[in-house]
Amino acid sequence: MTTKQNSRNGPVLRLSLGHACVDVYQGAVAALVPFFVSERAYSYAAASGIVLAASLLSSVVQPLFGAITDRWTVRWLLPVSTVTGGAGVALAGVGDSYAVTLAVVAVSGVGVAAYHPEAARVARLASRGSHTAMGWFSLGGNLGFAAAPLLVSAVVATGGLRASPLLVVPALAGAVLCIAALRSVGRGSPAQDAAGAAGAGKDDWPSFLRLSGAIVCRSVVFVGLSTFIALYVRQRTGGGATVGTAALTVLYLGGAVGTVAGGKLAHRFGRVRVVQWSYTLTVLAVAGVVLVPGPSVLVFVALASAGLYVPFSLHITLGQDYLPRRVGTAGGVTLGLTVSVGGLASPFIGAVADATSLQTALAPLIALPALGRFLLRGLNEPGMFGGAPGRSGDTGGAEDGTAVSGRG
Repeated sequence: MTTKQNSRNGPVLRLSLGHACVDVYQGAVAALVPFFVSERAYSYAAASGIVLAASLLSSVVQPLFGAITDRWTVRWLLPVSTVTGGAGVALAGVGDSYAVTLAVVAVSGVGVAAYHPEAARVARLASRGSHTAMGWFSLGGNLGFAAAPLLVSAVVATGGLRASPLLVVPALAGAVLCIAALRSVGRGSPAQDAAGAAGAGKDDWPSFLRLSGAIVCRSVVFVGLSTFIALYVRQRTGGGATVGTAALTVLYLGGAVGTVAGGKLAHRFGRVRVVQWSYTLTVLAVAGVVLVPGPSVLVFVALASAGLYVPFSLHITLGQDYLPRRVGTAGGVTLGLTVSVGGLASPFIGAVADATSLQTALAPLIALPALGRFLLRGLNEPGMFGGAPGRSGDTGGAEDGTAVSGRG
């Protein structure tokens, strides 16, 4: 590997690992739900309200942070937001007050919201527009999600909810990784990035909004499953907490396979086409999760994970290429807002589950990826980062990372 490749891949690797440390806390909130139900006797609606707390404020402030990163250089946000995200979750198990739990989880959500827009912009700068590199950055977040239930189970199952302060450790490690990555990334300002990206074409808001609508559908499905899949699989299989944790881990861990597969498939068939196929697969997989009885439900959980995660990094690069002049905003929406907004639906799912059953409450999730697929109909492949408009087989940046940034 050449010195040039090492200088480019090093920051991306550190950013990817830092992303994993941050997204542990997105996955940890859902992983804590079964413990809140068992230790504090929360109803489904009350438990899902905690997921809502992590998502609501995050959803509101996410576009604000995206706009800020488009206008100013705020790289200090990366380590600060990482620690904030971890501290909120770490305090969630301290004390028995439901209001305090909601408050600290909401603070964690703000930390996560502050992290993603700037992290996506810095990762794009560090990778010089390489879709493959952005895939590795996204993979870090997926691995963080996957590690969350295992980490939470190891800590809380051993020491109870009051052991939750130990969950701050990944945040401290992530802050160190962010600082190390920022030291090795060039100091181009957001304004310079936007000026250079202007050569790639105008912002395509209609396509971006359709993509964002599809991601919202994906988000509701993902958050709904991640919030209740552990409890649901325990009901369907008659297993204990270990089976539920395994199901949640499968849902998250499939992201690692899905993200890598998504990049390879997009290189061959084009991002838009692969995203469309993924939403179709998700319809069938979620139907299997809801309707197929017995242990085989885990197979459909794995398929649902693949369908939900294959387009994950493709959403980010597509959004950035649809809005080449507003990369921070695009990252904040595709990587943050439309992902966290799924948590807004959790209390409704929980309320229906309390009134009927979990199976009935999860059944509407089958229709959402179908709606997302409809929104993606006829979507065109955007131009490449810093270059001419891409063909349908392009991946949003040179695979070797040598795409020109446009800043000269």
